[in-house]
Order: sequence, then structure tokens, then C-alpha cells
Amino acid sequence: MKQVVLYALFLLLLVGLLPLICLLPQASAAAAEAFSGPVLPAADSMPGAPPEIASSEAAPPSPAPDAAPAEETILLQDSDTGALLTPAVQEYLVGAAASEMPATWPEQALLAQMVASHSFVLYQKEHCEDPAAGWIGVAPARMQGYLTPEVRAARWGEHAQEFEEKLQALAAQVSHVLLLYDGRPAAACYHAISRGRTEASQNVWEQALPYLQGVDSPLDKNAEGFAQSVEFTPQQMADALSAQLGITPGGDAGSWFGETQWYDTGYVRSIEICGQSVAGVKLRQALGLRSNCFSISLSGGNFFVSTHGYGHGVGLSQWGARLMAEQGAGWQEILAHYFPETTIGEAL
Repeated sequence: MKQVVLYALFLLLLVGLLPLICLLPQASAAAAEAFSGPVLPAADSMPGAPPEIASSEAAPPSPAPDAAPAEETILLQDSDTGALLTPAVQEYLVGAAASEMPATWPEQALLAQMVASHSFVLYQKEHCEDPAAGWIGVAPARMQGYLTPEVRAARWGEHAQEFEEKLQALAAQVSHVLLLYDGRPAAACYHAISRGRTEASQNVWEQALPYLQGVDSPLDKNAEGFAQSVEFTPQQMADALSAQLGITPGGDAGSWFGETQWYDTGYVRSIEICGQSVAGVKLRQALGLRSNCFSISLSGGNFFVSTHGYGHGVGLSQWGARLMAEQGAGWQEILAHYFPETTIGEAL
């Protein structure tokens, strides 16, 4: 009798758990879908300006330490937690590439990204004010700059082992390789999509670097998301201009924006707003635009801001690298195109 009662209780328990068991495959599929797809990080979260480029008033760099050999570690600061991360060079290359490009992209584009990331972080080491605090800031939890092995596994889901093995094998090929200028690591900046030509460093960060003066990147015009248009009501535009730039528009909305000045690279130098000249990079930041290649029009009572490209536009175009690789270019050719006057060399 006792056995019969226990058996009946077991059946009741199984019936009660059945709906929960049936939900598990759906939850797993939803999690996998959340991490799938070729999603690039937000353009302005990507490495862009070394400290002395970002501001003309930055302190002079301290004497440059030797670049880290491949067997040493990279020093990163988690921008969300303040913790220091110390991945080995090969691990850093895998985590950096995973944050910047989908693992399904061509191997030659991924290799170019790895060498650029390695060179950039060592450039930062040589020029940041306090190397002991981390050479660059990253945010693994937000998939920016560097992904830890745990974050990579979660993002890739069922493809984690496949993608991990692919990127580890690629990183092993270039872990001792750097992009050099005058024998030192180059500031190999990168962004998602150019406007069809990359931007000069001094137009964004005021300091001119010889290998960051803008090059043609026509394949970018074929990239997903190359062109975008954003709509603002006059009130939304006025609120943004007031809050971000301290400009309070009045009168006819059609008179708010005046003449636009352009750099020879095709990005906006400045634009007249209510009689004031505003730098293009400042208006881009104020409006949260994808690119500093933009135009503004008024139609049907609302403003339409059209952009071309995605990111600051300096250095390596990631979509350009992808499309060059698909046409047969190797990683060395890709880097030579986007960073003229640099050379490929062994880690110092």
C-alpha cells in the first residue's frame, strides 16, 4: 500500500513539472537568438582617440616603455567595475576581435582587426597617463572593447566551441605581429563604416598622425547600414540643441540651420546654428548621430538628418576590411591600405 501511495505522489509531481520542462527548449532557443547575428558594437564605444589625440591640452606622454612581447599580458580596465583585467596577448586578440567583428566574417578581416587591436593597445600603453591603471577601458558585460571567455560563450551559444577554435587559431598566427610606425606601435584606430573615405585624425581629435590622413574606402557604400535618416520634431531638435550645446532656437525652424562647411575628406567641419558656428563633431554628439558625415533638411514640419557611415571614421573601416577580404585581399594588404606609411613587424 505504501508503495502505491508513493507511486501516485510521484506521478502527481511529474505532471506538475511537465509544463516547466516543456518551456526549457524555448528558453534556450530565446537565449541563443539573443546572441546571434552580425551585431557590431556602438560606433563610439570602439577604440578611437588615444589620450593625447583626444584633447590638445593633454599632458605630454611619459617615456615610452617597451612594447609587451606576445607571451606577456595586456592590462585593461573594466569601465563598469573598475577592475583590472590581464589577459595574455593571444586571449586579448580573441576577445578584442569577438567584440568588434562577428566570428563569421572572413578570416583575413578578423586577422586585420586583431593586429590593429594589438597595435592600438600597445600604443595606448606607451602614451596613456597611468599605464598601471589599464591601457584602455573596456566593458565586457556590454560587449565593448574586449569579451571575456564567459561572455563569448554566452554570446555565441551553440556555436561557442566552433567560433572559439576559429579565433584562437587566427590569433595564434598574429600574436607576435604589430602594425608599426617609425618602429613603434601605431595608433591603429578603427570604426564600423566610413562614408566612402576615412577621416583624418586631426579633424576629430586635433592631432595629425601621418598614417591617419584619410584614404578612399569605396566598398563601404555597399555595407549594411551605410545610410540612415533620423527624424526630429522641432521641439526635439530645440531641446537637444539647448541641452547639449546651450543654443536656444527661436522663430522659424527653417532658419535655425545655415551654411555647412566640409573637410576635404567629406565629413562636416562646422555648421551654422542660429548664427553660431558649431563643430560638426559636436553636433554629431549632441544629436547622437551615427556619423559626422551628415546633412539636415526640413520637410513636412520636421527635421531629417541623413548620415553616411558609422563611427568616427578614422583608421580601419571594419566593413571595408570585410568587403576587401571577400574580394581576396589579405590582412597585410588591408592594413597597408588603411594605414599608409606603416609597416608590419614583430612585437618589440
